[in-house]
Amino acid sequence: MGITDFFSDVWETFALPSADAEAPPQGGTSTQTPASGTNEESGEEAEVNKQDAKEPEESGEQGHRPSDGGDDEEEAEEEEEEEEEYTDPKEVLEEQCRNSKECHGPKHHYDECVERVTGQIDNDGKASEDCVEEFFHLAHCATQCAAPKLFAQLK
Repeated sequence: MGITDFFSDVWETFALPSADAEAPPQGGTSTQTPASGTNEESGEEAEVNKQDAKEPEESGEQGHRPSDGGDDEEEAEEEEEEEEEYTDPKEVLEEQCRNSKECHGPKHHYDECVERVTGQIDNDGKASEDCVEEFFHLAHCATQCAAPKLFAQLK
């Protein structure tokens, strides 16, 4: 591919934009019915809703009726037993590492920073610093500590 091919490809890409947008709706909008997504109802809808409220299911239609229990409840209990809460071992190990002596220094700096920033917010209504750097140091320490333990579990 030569330099001229490159520039012609670039020109074709940027010079003629593709028509990806949809065309605007034809015919305008109606003022007889409410806009979609609003809570307004037309006069006809209001009358039908009033009739429905007055007539307690005199038509032959049947809606959903809850069962008297039995099989459905037993199945739900079985599903709950099968679907035990899965705890990610990485999260557990990182939490243990954050609270261990290996990460005591970064955790101490992070906790001090949180106290300092919280005090600034309480006194001045805003903080002049954040604890992002301290948080990342703590997260890095916890990850470094948990990685060998996690891989030992996964093998």
